[in-house]
Amino acid sequence: MLAKKTRTFLSMLGIIIGVATVIAVFAVGKGAQESVNSQFQNLNANSILITANRGRGFTSSSKLKTEDAQLLLTADHISSATGAVTGSTAVSYGATDKSYDVVGVDQNFIPISNLAIASGRAITTDDISQKAMVAVVGDTVVSDLFTSGENPIGLEITVAGKKIVIVGVLKKLGSRVGMISVDDSVIIPNSTAEKSILGTKGQVMITTQVDNVDNTGAATSSITSILRTEHKLKISDADDFRIMDAGSMVAAAQSSAKTLSTLLTAIAAITLLVSGIGIMNVMFVIVSERTKEIGIAKAIGGKQSDILSQFLLESVILSMVGGIIGMIIGQAAIPIITYFNLIAMSSSLTGPLIGFSFSVIVGVFFGFYPALQASRLDPVDALRSE
Repeated sequence: MLAKKTRTFLSMLGIIIGVATVIAVFAVGKGAQESVNSQFQNLNANSILITANRGRGFTSSSKLKTEDAQLLLTADHISSATGAVTGSTAVSYGATDKSYDVVGVDQNFIPISNLAIASGRAITTDDISQKAMVAVVGDTVVSDLFTSGENPIGLEITVAGKKIVIVGVLKKLGSRVGMISVDDSVIIPNSTAEKSILGTKGQVMITTQVDNVDNTGAATSSITSILRTEHKLKISDADDFRIMDAGSMVAAAQSSAKTLSTLLTAIAAITLLVSGIGIMNVMFVIVSERTKEIGIAKAIGGKQSDILSQFLLESVILSMVGGIIGMIIGQAAIPIITYFNLIAMSSSLTGPLIGFSFSVIVGVFFGFYPALQASRLDPVDALRSE
């Protein structure tokens, strides 16, 4: 193996790639799972999210309004509700100009979304009634706009050409609330958003809380009935809103993550299978090249089991060394990919263990038949071969 370094490396290359791929697969799977959990960690299990239903098949725009949130407080089993309108627009301070999500909210949005104020205050009912030009900003917005480290409370930023005073800063969240990336958001009163900033272009989102998670089905039916009546929809009309409960959203996202992991695992398994066939072919070549050596070994007393063990061990060593190199490459790639934010990945002990175990199994499985063929060679025929 040392004498034929190039051949040895090429025979291990498939195993190296296969094991590294297996590790990457499990890292992507775990990263996707953590991403799902992070995205929905601030959405309670008894939350129901209502959004406008727009797109192909709908003849008119949705009539969903932020005011519908207060109406839904009359729905069965609904304990609280908050309406928000979201949209993306330019935000600037001094020479810095960036695009952020602007979220128009009522006074219930921050407590229902389990958000915390790091400094300053939250949006109040007075802000909403007065259509006040005030904002609570996310942690990323502060770090992007106020690079000198000044206290943003009381300072003016320009949002869609309008001057708005910062009255509060949210504690860094690092995840999303439903469809909103809070750290990258400028939160203002919904009345201000609808009148001065977003107008009719905003996407309406209503979040409600069910008194008990077991009552989600009944609450959803009640919400549907109330909104259809409020929006004056005919029996033949489709809903102009979409209802999603937290449990269903999490389950759907987790299902997608599992499907992705299964697909990538299948690709990794095929890679290992192909690499195993490559090892088997290399071992057949090695046996044919060393036929005379096998004959000599048998002529001086070598047993069939000795020859079998020798060639099988070579195959296993190829797989084990390739597996170790693949583990090193796979594990080293995770922090690099994570650093450049190419895809969500997270280290997992399962990936290296399964990858290395598969590499050993591949070595034994695909190396056994060539080794068996070598052990069965007739010593006389083997000695006469050239």
